[in-house]
Amino acid sequence: MKREAFTAWMSTELAAVEATLDALVPADAPAGLGEAMRYGVLDGGKRLRPLLVLAAARAVGATDGVGREAALRAACAVELIHAYSLIHDDMPCMDNDVLRRGKPTVHIKFGQAQAMLAGDAMQALAFEVLTPEVETLPIPPWLQARLCGLLARAGGQQGMAGGQAIDLASTGKTLDEQQLQDMHQRKTGALLQASVMMGAACGEPNTAVNHALHTYGAALGLAFQVVDDILDVTQASDKLGKTAGKDRCQNKPTYVSILGLEGATQRARTLHRQALDALQMLEAQGLPDIHALALLADRVVERES
Repeated sequence: MKREAFTAWMSTELAAVEATLDALVPADAPAGLGEAMRYGVLDGGKRLRPLLVLAAARAVGATDGVGREAALRAACAVELIHAYSLIHDDMPCMDNDVLRRGKPTVHIKFGQAQAMLAGDAMQALAFEVLTPEVETLPIPPWLQARLCGLLARAGGQQGMAGGQAIDLASTGKTLDEQQLQDMHQRKTGALLQASVMMGAACGEPNTAVNHALHTYGAALGLAFQVVDDILDVTQASDKLGKTAGKDRCQNKPTYVSILGLEGATQRARTLHRQALDALQMLEAQGLPDIHALALLADRVVERES
């Protein structure tokens, strides 16, 4: 897949995800809750996680029928979890930020109570999205359960929530690189890795393919956070769409604070190489359509926001 074809694929898939989210996130939830939910998830963000779901599904051949429907639902569910986490992370009791995706954060726009409820509702909606009535959308119950399990583990105490707890507890403290890696594998990496594995679950991958995709997702998830730490000190707020320099101001440990800017940059390159090496294992398994995954890995390490 050349970059022009990748750009076309990405544009098509982003439009599909946006249209599906628009249809699934209710505008008529009580007392303005729907408005806050839609503000928090629609019309913004890179949509990396949904794209990883759909690229992994493409790699394992889940591009039509039930596999495609399940993958699109999974893409939207993982984005709902991601968006809810951003709403809660931005609140004064957590990271206390006022800017997200280039606009005021949800609690600034709607108030803290409504922001908390919007996040709660979006988390629940994610699992509702993954479990449609079989009569309406024939996604087998076993696949629904598999997708729910992958997403729940990535978002809970083993993953994102646990990593965020470590992050808050580590403010002002010194962590070594292994401790920092453990935190970010949970806080950021788990949901990115789950995105890949949820896409794979929509097809019929063998054990070797699953292992390679798991390795790819782990490397890419950590690379994303390393690049995030680099951009926090090298880019301005208007470029990032969120407050720049926040980690340094809050005295949080980062890859830049531990490894230095050059060391963090080299770490991102190493993780990028590990992700691409994992994709070569997929080629050895006879999966030729891995180019979207490779180009998404490139985007993660080359991005400027």
